[in-house]
Amino acid sequence: MSNSTYILDDKLLVSGGQRFLNYLLDNVFVLALIFLLAVFLAFFGTLLGFDGLISWMDNIGDLEGRILFVVFTIIYYTVTEGLFGRSLAKLITGTIVVDENGEKPDFGTILKRSLCRIIPFDGLSFLGSSGRGWHDTMSDTYVVNKKALDEEVKTFHEFKLIGVQEIEA
Repeated sequence: MSNSTYILDDKLLVSGGQRFLNYLLDNVFVLALIFLLAVFLAFFGTLLGFDGLISWMDNIGDLEGRILFVVFTIIYYTVTEGLFGRSLAKLITGTIVVDENGEKPDFGTILKRSLCRIIPFDGLSFLGSSGRGWHDTMSDTYVVNKKALDEEVKTFHEFKLIGVQEIEA
C-alpha cells in the first residue's frame, strides 16, 4: 500500500472568518483571566498586607500592561492547546489544532506556535487566501473543523483496513 499515513486535506481548514472569531473570543478569555487574577491578587494582597503589590497593581503602566497581556496570551495558548489541542474559543467553535497527519501537535510545537503569536499583526495574518496564519505556517500546524477531521480520519482508516484485507485475501 503506497500511503498508509493520513495526510490532512486542505478542504478541512477553517475559514479566515472562523479564525478571526476564535482570535476575538480568545482575547476576551485572556482579558477575563487577567482580570480574575488581578481580583485574586488584590483580595489576598489586601488580606495579607502586601501593600507593595496593591500599589504596583494600582500604578501599572501601559507598557507593563501590554507585556502582561503578551505573557498571559503565550501561557494561555500553550496550556490550552498543549493539553487539549484547542483553546477555549476553538472548543466553542468546534475547531482544533493539528499537525499534517491530523494529530495533536507535541508540546514543543505548541510552544513554538504560541511564541509566534508575538509577531506584530499575526492575529490578522490568517485572513489571506490560505486561511493559515503565520503562527500556523511557522509551526507546521493547521486549524480544522474537529467533526469533519474525525470523519475523514475514520474514513481513511476504514479504507486502509479494507485495502489490507484485500491484499491478504
